[in-house]
Amino acid sequence: MASAPHDPVMVDRIVDLLAVTDDRPAVLVDCTLGAAGHAARLLAASGPNTHLVGFDRDPDALDLARRRLSAFADRVTLVHAPFDEFTEHVAPVVAQHGPLMGVLYDLGVSSMQLDTPGRGFSFRAFGPLDMRMDTTSPTTAAEFVNAASETELERILSEYGEESHARRIAQAIVANRPFTTTVGLADLIAQAMPRTQRRKDRAKGIHPATRSFQGLRIAVNSELERFGASLPQALELAAPAPGTSPRDGDVDGRGGRTANTSDRGGRIATLAYHSLEDRIAKRFFSDAADGCICPPGLPVCGCGRVPLLSHVSRKGERPSEEEVAANPRARSATLRVVERLSGDETPDDDQLGTR
Repeated sequence: MASAPHDPVMVDRIVDLLAVTDDRPAVLVDCTLGAAGHAARLLAASGPNTHLVGFDRDPDALDLARRRLSAFADRVTLVHAPFDEFTEHVAPVVAQHGPLMGVLYDLGVSSMQLDTPGRGFSFRAFGPLDMRMDTTSPTTAAEFVNAASETELERILSEYGEESHARRIAQAIVANRPFTTTVGLADLIAQAMPRTQRRKDRAKGIHPATRSFQGLRIAVNSELERFGASLPQALELAAPAPGTSPRDGDVDGRGGRTANTSDRGGRIATLAYHSLEDRIAKRFFSDAADGCICPPGLPVCGCGRVPLLSHVSRKGERPSEEEVAANPRARSATLRVVERLSGDETPDDDQLGTR
């Protein structure tokens, strides 16, 4: 794996929102640890009794993170697992080290993975058609592409890649497979594209295979399914606010840290880089923030729903122009942050997404 880690996206804002600045016991979770850029800053900004759990599916990333976090070794638990195993790995740490006060999802593929040709994520460099975030997982992108039906390929490219020419590309893949290399597949996709589309992509500086590679990567790693399964677990374990909600004035004008972080509930922050990920977070947060959904006029609530969280920032936040200029990876990032409300009511399974 490439040794130079990327600059963590919107890291100052993440620290402002999630760091636990007092000395009370607390737990933070980085669900996508990578090179530990966010994790290192969070630990440095938090009190000495804050413990961090770091998830990553990539063994190479965990090795790098372990070295980068060596100064905080006694305050870190590293987990080689997908983040939809959230409860299994985080609940024991919470029981030992304190309430869950912050969760971060920095979604998508890491720059280190893209910059390593042998990992097979990039269409710009020759490498094996792999795309596995966890190199111990059984199915590579090559195996998937060479075995999937034309109908399944079209669905993946259309749904996950948002590729308008999915049928045409799927037909070309089936007619020309097997594929074993990134460049071989990328060239075929470009050739299958209508000339007008290739011109449009070129004018935008986009490779014609960009959308298709995104769709295949998401499918190979079950990214959206795992994200959707992880969010309810994070919300259920997040520490409830002590009897008040963020709307009661315990956050600053932009939803940042308060003078006393013990006054807030656990927060969940998502950094998404395309609409599919962001839509999952937005819908889940919106649903969990809803209270009673009974028809107007009923004398007594019959649904039993209560708001489980509040939006710390109502709309998705974007990086500054200065950050994008310094770190182009941040260009498409959208940050959403929510906070767990009081635990006075017990949520039902529907609100936690366990239906």
